[in-house]
Amino acid sequence: RKKVTGDVVSINDDIVFEIELIKQVEINIDFILDLIREHHKKNFQDKEIEIKIQKAIDSSMSLRNKKELILQFIASMTPESNVDDEWASYVNAKKIEELNAIIEEEGLNKEETYKYVNNSFNNGYIQETGTALAKVLPPLSRFSPSGDRTKKRQTVLEKLVTFFNKFWDISDNKLTE
Repeated sequence: RKKVTGDVVSINDDIVFEIELIKQVEINIDFILDLIREHHKKNFQDKEIEIKIQKAIDSSMSLRNKKELILQFIASMTPESNVDDEWASYVNAKKIEELNAIIEEEGLNKEETYKYVNNSFNNGYIQETGTALAKVLPPLSRFSPSGDRTKKRQTVLEKLVTFFNKFWDISDNKLTE
């Protein structure tokens, strides 16, 4: 077999440059709120901005789980709305509403759930072990042959993790009813 000889060229600098370019156009909630402000200034008539907002949300891993929330917020806006003030109150209201829905659906201890979620927001992560999660759960036998408590714990944990990930980086990280 014949070997091809030639100059070896390093592409590391090119790759680093491309990665830096990608980082510069980071799509985050501030970028989306800027687009919403622009959309608001045009009285929600510019369909291109709507499409741009949806594409930006879809292109961001950190915003995909917030898409429905953002789109509902846009739909709730009026020409008199103040984007920043209404965003904060809208997110906090939705946060309480969704947490209360989880508490209701799963029959959780409301006070303990609020403590658990507040601690999670303060810590920056959901504590998956320890007694705090156990206090949240409804009373179920630990020794049930069907493993009801384990299943319930896992279901509740999944819902709380989803809730936490949705609201962690876009809200004031406090629960107040």
